[in-house]
Formats: sequence, C-alpha cells, structure tokens
Amino acid sequence: MNERIGHVGVLLATAALIVSACGTSTTTSPSASASASATGSDSTTPSSSPSPSAITAGSTGKPGDINIVWYCCLGVGDAPAQIAVEQKVAAAFNAANPGIHLNFQAYSYASARDALSVQIASGSGPDIVGPIGIGGANAFHGQWLDLQPLIDKNHYDMSQYPKSTVSLYNVGGDGQVGIPFAIYPSVLFYKASLFKEAGLAEPPHAWNSKYTMPDGTVVDWNYDTVRRIALLLTVDKNGKDATEAGFDPQNVVQWGFEPQRDDLRQLGAYWKAGSFVASDGKTVQIPEAWAAAWHYFYNGIWKDHMMVTGPQYSNTDFNPNGYPFFTGKVAMSENYLWSIFGVSNAGNDWNMAATPSYQGQTTAAFNADTFRVLKGSKHQDEAFKVLTFLLANKDLLKLYGGMPAVESQQDAFFQSLQADYTHKIDWDVAKRAVAFADDPNFESYTPAYNQTLYLINTFGTRWQATPGLDLDKEIADMKSQMQAIWNKGGN
Repeated sequence: MNERIGHVGVLLATAALIVSACGTSTTTSPSASASASATGSDSTTPSSSPSPSAITAGSTGKPGDINIVWYCCLGVGDAPAQIAVEQKVAAAFNAANPGIHLNFQAYSYASARDALSVQIASGSGPDIVGPIGIGGANAFHGQWLDLQPLIDKNHYDMSQYPKSTVSLYNVGGDGQVGIPFAIYPSVLFYKASLFKEAGLAEPPHAWNSKYTMPDGTVVDWNYDTVRRIALLLTVDKNGKDATEAGFDPQNVVQWGFEPQRDDLRQLGAYWKAGSFVASDGKTVQIPEAWAAAWHYFYNGIWKDHMMVTGPQYSNTDFNPNGYPFFTGKVAMSENYLWSIFGVSNAGNDWNMAATPSYQGQTTAAFNADTFRVLKGSKHQDEAFKVLTFLLANKDLLKLYGGMPAVESQQDAFFQSLQADYTHKIDWDVAKRAVAFADDPNFESYTPAYNQTLYLINTFGTRWQATPGLDLDKEIADMKSQMQAIWNKGGN
C-alpha cells in the first residue's frame, strides 16, 4: 500500500465516527501524499542519518516491569489527536496487565522509517510496530517474527478470519508474520447522476456480472465495457463526448474513468494478481495482465482522453483532495474502501459497484493493516499479549477506519459509516470484494524492495506526463533496469 495516501484517507474518512476521541487532523495532506507517491519519494532507501526524535517517547513503568515498546507511525497514527487515543489504549493495557508496561512511541510519518532503521541496526529496536501495511512492512523484510509458535502456544483463534486475509501474512517463507486486523477491499466508485445524464445504466453491483449497453446489448462487465461507456461519459467544454466528431481533448471538463494510479503494481493487480518475481526468486518478470493494464492506462490518458493527465492529477487547484473522483468531474474510479474520506466532495449521488473483469477473471486489489512483532523482541510472549490486545481494540479499529477483518464485526462497522450519509450506499459491494482480493498481493516482497518501488514510481510518473512514448519499449527498459538493481542486491 502507498502507506501515506491510504492512511491519510482513512483518518479523514472516519472523522465523524471519532469526533469524541479525535479532532482529526493530519500532518500531511492527501494531495501532498499523492505528489510524493508520483515522484517515488515514499520509497527511497532509509538513510543512515541519526535517528530522528520521537513525537512522544511514551511512559516509564514501575521497577521490575517488563517493558514492551509499541512503535508508530509508518502509516497512520502520527496526528496529535490520534496519538492521544493511542496513549489511552496503552494506558488501558497497563491498567489491566500489572507487571507488563506498554510504552507507546510515536514518530512522524516522514521520519518513522529512518528512525526504525537506526533502532534495528543498533540492536535497540521496539517490540511491536504498527499499524503497518504490507508494503511498509516489506521495507523491513526479514525483520518480522513468525507468530505461528505463539499462536499455537496461546490457542489463538485464527478461524475468526477469512483464509484469504490470513494468507496475506504467510508468504515468502517467513512464516505467519502477521494476524489480520483492518482490511481495505477495492471497489468501483461512480456518480449515478452522470450515468443518468448520459442515458446509461449504472455499473453492476454484483461481482462477475453483466452490463446492458444503451442499445440493449448485454455484455460482460470488463475493461473493454468500461472503456466503451467511459468514452460516452468523457465530455469536453462544448458538451461533446469522446465518441463524437469535433470532440476537443484539450478542453475536457468531465472524465469517464480513473484507475487508481498510486503504484504500477497496484494498477496491474486490478486486472489480475501477479508479481515481478519469477519462480526462481531472482529473475524479473512482467505479468501479461499488468502490461495490458499499463497500455490501457497510457492510452486512456493520451489516446482516449478518458483519464486525467499526470499534470492535471497533481494540480492541487483542480484536484485538491488527492483523487480526481472527489472533484465530482469523474464518472467512475477504482479505489479502496479507505477512500471514502473524500467521496462526499463528489456529491451525494456516489455509490459503489464491482470492479471490471479481465479475460473472464475479476480481481480487486487489496490493502490491509496490522501490528507486527520484531524478531529482535526480547520479550516475545509479553509482546504477543500486547499484540492480541491491540488487535481486539475497537477504539483503534475505529481510529484507523479499517473494515474489521473479523467478519462478524463488519455489519456494525458499515452501519456506523452509513450514518454519515443521507443516501443509501451499497456497502455489501465492499464486503463481497474481499473474495476477489489479489493473491499474491501486489505489495508482496521483491528483491531490492525499496529501490524497485522507486524505479516503478519513476516510470509511472513519466508515463502520466509524457505523450507519444513507445510503451512496450518503456516496459522493457523498466524490466532491464529492475533486473540490474536486483543483481546488485540492496534494499
């Protein structure tokens, strides 16, 4: 997951849910985060500079207490109002567990990765880190404790979680390095009024479904269908759509479709799950579906003009809240559930539909957050006790705005979200999306993970800003550079 974009969105999404606990402010705006993602600045290698100072260094336990350090904030959690809640959660654990002292330490998102790198390298790392997404955790690949022995020892019930979410944390031969906590399935957001205005049926809410075209033809709900209707929904300043003669691509005022473009891997994963890593674990491969998705994306910007350009995307006057759908000028957009933080800006007629299929298979890219225990923890039993306390804490789940991984808790979660809207949202679309999560997850580990992410962000930025490229050549060049990075090693 692009840690900051997603989590800033989550924080704002749940503002109404946590007013009593949080004032809800952030240290980085969504638009600034989007810009950071586009330039790859979120994925540079941690520096070797001295460890930054903590926002809060936590509290001191009584003599004889076992001290467990909870480290934040590689994703969400560093806003002052959030820290206040997290400190209360730590205090609640301490009150209920004499002899163990939970010390909450928060670093700003901008400095958290470097600070953790320095701590681990010096042998003074924390015990628990989180909340942290799959991508953020992979920046510290090999550092996480296999929890399976502690799960077995404590008879912790893993059956309460869907197998698909459990398997997210058991890849790469490192064991069960996480337990599900908050999940963020992806859906297709759309504006119903724009479909009505164009005389089009709304996108289907059922997964693996069909769609009825204006002439009555029933077709598969796939990316070809999305393109066909997106062209009808793309309109210039003179009211002509992208299929009409005289359409002016230089003066588009309404766009038909916006795929989520935070990460090229993610862009491809909406089409089909895949990985850059070949079966030998060291050779770069480009999944066919990912290449097809990138061509679709590039042509959607520069040939079909149904998607905004990179400069438009980064223009904070046009796109102040980080995603073009929030402007109300985009008919359809793929994104995760956490993006409800800005959908109200699009108007009171938005809803959720199923993502399209590719070659008969539907995939919904998937984000997830949890807390992890470092291998270097000197008190792993006590750390596991803290871990399970955090996983069960509903105040944190509400604070971070994540859909509960425990299925029995999801209906209440969506009821609380619906209370913020005057129109009925089909939340079941998001619940059903979990079954279509990409496996392997697009954020799964690769060699030279951080350098790889920086590379693909560099290429993605160029594609969004530069017309006339030979995309096959670009993809081949990216693959070649990635292989050279892997061959040299590094992080």
